[in-house]
Amino acid sequence: MHLDTILGLITQRETAARRNADQITTLTSELTRIDAELADMVTTRNTLRMLTATEFTADDPTVTSPAYQQILAVLGASGAAMRAKDICLALDIEPLPKHVEGTHAKPKRLVGRNALIENEPGTFTLAPKGTQSP
Repeated sequence: MHLDTILGLITQRETAARRNADQITTLTSELTRIDAELADMVTTRNTLRMLTATEFTADDPTVTSPAYQQILAVLGASGAAMRAKDICLALDIEPLPKHVEGTHAKPKRLVGRNALIENEPGTFTLAPKGTQSP
């Protein structure tokens, strides 16, 4: 075999080896990124579980969340039927349509849980103690 042929073969092998090394470097970087992402997901999951442990283990998670407790407190203090806009104002929430709609959904859910009564469409009061869910 001629020396130029041998040097050409060596150059081809060297090029192939560098290409493989570059691919491995790229894959190693991608693996490191994915491992970090997975670790972040585990941390997020554990944090969410810790923060919501009481919410999801309570008999009625809807009623134990702070937003629902605030609505119940406002209606309890008022003693009168209130509309979602009035509840927003009582909670110092700007009565923008999006806030009123979000606030309206919560008492609707509490009606389903027998914690509130909707006397007239959109008007909510506390349910009598004997009718509330346990």
